[in-house]
Amino acid sequence: MLRRYVEQILNLYNYIDGLVITDNKGRVEYFQTFRPDVNTLKEKDLLGKSILEIYPDLTEETSSILRVLKTGKPIFNEKQNLINRKGQCIKAVNTTLPIKEGDKIIGAVDVSRYLDAEYERQDITLSTKVSSSVKDLYSVDDIITGSQSMELIKNRIPLISATDSSVLIYGETGTGKELIAQSIHTSSHRKEKNFVSQNCAAIPSNLLESILFGTVKGSYTGAENKPGLFELANGGTLFLDEINSMEISVQAKILKAIEEKKVTRLGGLKSISTDIKIITATNENPLNCVKSGKLREDLFYRLSVVQVNLPPLRERQNDIMLLTQHYISYFNKQMSRNVIGVDEEAEALFMKYDWPGNVRELRNIIEGAFNISSGRFLSRKHLPEYLLNSIDSIENSNRNYIPQSNLETEGFTLQEAMASYEKGLIVSAIEKTRNLTEAAALLGISKQALNYKLSKYNLNN
Repeated sequence: MLRRYVEQILNLYNYIDGLVITDNKGRVEYFQTFRPDVNTLKEKDLLGKSILEIYPDLTEETSSILRVLKTGKPIFNEKQNLINRKGQCIKAVNTTLPIKEGDKIIGAVDVSRYLDAEYERQDITLSTKVSSSVKDLYSVDDIITGSQSMELIKNRIPLISATDSSVLIYGETGTGKELIAQSIHTSSHRKEKNFVSQNCAAIPSNLLESILFGTVKGSYTGAENKPGLFELANGGTLFLDEINSMEISVQAKILKAIEEKKVTRLGGLKSISTDIKIITATNENPLNCVKSGKLREDLFYRLSVVQVNLPPLRERQNDIMLLTQHYISYFNKQMSRNVIGVDEEAEALFMKYDWPGNVRELRNIIEGAFNISSGRFLSRKHLPEYLLNSIDSIENSNRNYIPQSNLETEGFTLQEAMASYEKGLIVSAIEKTRNLTEAAALLGISKQALNYKLSKYNLNN
């Protein structure tokens, strides 16, 4: 099912108003609008229908989805006037991408940002988020934790926000990097100015420079006079997420803009002064990014004047049930429910699970459980199958590789027992992570040492 791509898409984009996934014939497999005041269509009425049925004024030539399915080429930030089957007119900026398995196109995904007056005035790309009101942003009080490491970070935020020094936040996907960035902004003297957030991975490299620095009309075909993110953030805070995904050539220009506190629009000659607090984030160890060439060393030192390292949820055991209860309370209000909590079995599963998606994953699992439960407690049957399979896999690995009975009666020597235990840890680490580099980091050894042990224990296959 193409619906499995939804989570990846929602993780990639900071803010969207509409999301459509179709099969390779343009038939809807997933539909979601986050602005029902603008687009009142519902998924249940659209599944299996052609995109041309949903938006009758579209044709094969004007539909970005059908063009992408035909050519296999993505379309970025195209303005469209859409009239849905209910007669509602929707002005939107759409980014449409093909979904491929190998070389075969199996579908398309279309993300939309609905245009309103403020957005059209700023004319920025759909994956950029500009907040000018403190009410729209997180504060230190929104950091829910019982973890000593997170409490330390929470206590440091007022100190970090009191200066204009650059901040680099390092944490796995879903650990709450933007929550920390917004909290720094709302604790600072800049809180009444703009907080501008951009996920650098969400923008093609050939567009990122114009988005960051702005453009002058005529600098390239279709270019207009418009400010970049540095200008929009002037006086406030600019948050650049996944900075390690940015092209090295653009990183050099970012460094220059930060050091000189000036930017020049693409195609322009005039320098524009800026006064900005720069906050950046990476979901990979920044020193490893420097070593692998993903992040310029000089930019790293300029960005990491203050570095905040967010611990993953698996290292914050005290926070798992605290956050679970927090999200249960939240969704009780959102969905007018009266769920008390999770039952004992579900709690035990939560404490065993390693949470690769961290806090974001926990939130999504609670929301999903609310959608299929009707009682006062969330239980095992309300949890996603992948979570249960993951826990079963880890437990099976432990059973396979760690002797359960008395070593004397089984004839295990100490060396044999230690080797068996080590094999179990290696298998568990590989199953918990996405690649050997992450597995080695989890085990606290080098990748070379891990490769040696894989050969030693014949675990390469």
